[in-house]
Amino acid sequence: MANNKLTKAEIIENIQTKLGLNRPDVHSVIDEFFEEVKRGLEEDRVIELRGFGTFEVRTRKGRDRARNPKTGELVAVDTHGVAIFRPGKELKDFVWKLRQGEEK
Repeated sequence: MANNKLTKAEIIENIQTKLGLNRPDVHSVIDEFFEEVKRGLEEDRVIELRGFGTFEVRTRKGRDRARNPKTGELVAVDTHGVAIFRPGKELKDFVWKLRQGEEK
């Protein structure tokens, strides 16, 4: 089975190759982009990337009774934040067309 993951390192390499920039500069820009997204989420801001999608934090309520899927043990789960990504219309349309006509 082929590896179908696209890693951060591959993204950096692809951008470096396409734009002819040096690797450390591309790496710094990508890292700073991720830090800006995290900082925005930490400040309870919605991160909107037009044509791509939206990141935000939602609160998931805690529960007294949840199961550890590995052990089956009952555990309590505190209220906590979860990162949510909603794809934008252009990304949805692009992905929708990727597998049209394929048999399952």
